[in-house]
Amino acid sequence: MKVQAVAVWGKIAPSHSITAIMITDDQQTIITGSQEGQICLWNLSSELKISSKEILFGHTASVTCLAKARE
Repeated sequence: MKVQAVAVWGKIAPSHSITAIMITDDQQTIITGSQEGQICLWNLSSELKISSKEILFGHTASVTCLAKARE
């Protein structure tokens, strides 16, 4: 069973000052790291429209680098 977490905030979303950016090999997901310590996943459509997918909290320092993992 897969459980998905949901983050809820008020009228103002958390700041996400991008410090690192990466795109997946299939060019369907953009990943951004922020000065505030979050990692965001964004959907990228074939029409180049970007929509938020997930935001990951937990880092206490800025995310300054993103790297792809290999098998």
